Amino acid sequence: MINSRNPSRRDLVKLGGQGLAAVAAGSLGLSALAQDAKKLTVISDRSNPNTQATLAAIAKAFEKETGVSVTINFIPLEAHKTAIRNYLVVGPPDVCFWFSGNRMRSFVKMGLFDDISDLFAKEKYLNVLGLAAEAVTVDRKQWGLPTHGMPWGLVYRKDVFAENGLTVPRTFADFKIMGDKAKTSGLVPMAMGTKDMWPAAGWFDHLNLRINGLDRHMSLMNGEMSYQDPQLTPVFDRWEELIKANFFLPNSTSFGWQQAGAFLVQKKAAMMNLPPFVQNIFPENERSLLGFAPFPEIVPGVGPFENISYNSIHIPSGSKNKGLARDFLAFFYRPENLVQFLKSEVGLSPRNDVKEPPNVLLDQAREAFKNIKGSAQFYDRDTDPDMAQVGLNAFQEFMVAPERRKAIQERLEAARKRIYKT
Repeated sequence: MINSRNPSRRDLVKLGGQGLAAVAAGSLGLSALAQDAKKLTVISDRSNPNTQATLAAIAKAFEKETGVSVTINFIPLEAHKTAIRNYLVVGPPDVCFWFSGNRMRSFVKMGLFDDISDLFAKEKYLNVLGLAAEAVTVDRKQWGLPTHGMPWGLVYRKDVFAENGLTVPRTFADFKIMGDKAKTSGLVPMAMGTKDMWPAAGWFDHLNLRINGLDRHMSLMNGEMSYQDPQLTPVFDRWEELIKANFFLPNSTSFGWQQAGAFLVQKKAAMMNLPPFVQNIFPENERSLLGFAPFPEIVPGVGPFENISYNSIHIPSGSKNKGLARDFLAFFYRPENLVQFLKSEVGLSPRNDVKEPPNVLLDQAREAFKNIKGSAQFYDRDTDPDMAQVGLNAFQEFMVAPERRKAIQERLEAARKRIYKT
């Protein structure tokens, strides 16, 4: 029996289209929506208990103000990635959380997200979002609200660095020196778990941004550049160099990011390459010890370009209550509500009129990124979703067997040609 509040990825895959229709119409309570315009259903992939509690509080406040009841159904992130294509077609909720960038754009092209440019105009969101609005804009129209930005960088414990005489690396040469010294001290230089694959893609992003720059990186993401292009050779060279030097957590495919992060918590690793949400796995009394640094420079003069991923919230085109859904989005996006959400999610505010709560890692990231020349989102948000899946698998495999590089690049290129029809 599937838990309607928290179905597993296996459950959702097993159900297929008809089963998902049953979940959407039954477990998620969407069949009632067509009959009762005073009810809204939201699907969220936010697994952090604090965020879930915050969303529940916002929904309760909305109900108190408007008389509209809101049911929030939480689905685990990986299950959500699998299920969303189906439920947007067979049983869409009124509101759902998702990702911006290409992940959003693919649903826009399929006609599955509603154009909310009217809400942007009514609430004057373009005046307060600035560049963050680009993350949810397609063909000069807006298709969602960016909820929070997640800057990627190197996270470390300041006490571990002090105890072991380590220095925060500014260049790739510094990074290798730091890693060698960390290994001498019995530390894993980089704690990275690739069980869920995406952390390895973040590593690829940073290497490519530091070596080839933002324009070439986005050419690759847009399917315009070959995965066998000689310009990618130094990207894989530098990566393979570190793999063979044992800079990464052994047996990385056995660890999710939380399990890999435990090595940092337990002072067994020097650094991680992740957004600041990694602090959620640390005891509160140790979070003040955390440091954040940009990924080191590799080619002098290139960048700095960074990864800043924006999550977002959307109204499916099949929503039965689009007007009320817009009211809910506007309520959620009020500065006083958004700031509560940001406290729980550990992300940069997309609104420039929101005073962000103090946060040890975000404050450092904000300072470190103040002079960047541009930003990407993240591999599986910047490229086509089908290409992203091939890429995530490929990068995970490369971490395990870099000697298969030629075959991996051939497979990536074959996928690019098929998906982008080049």
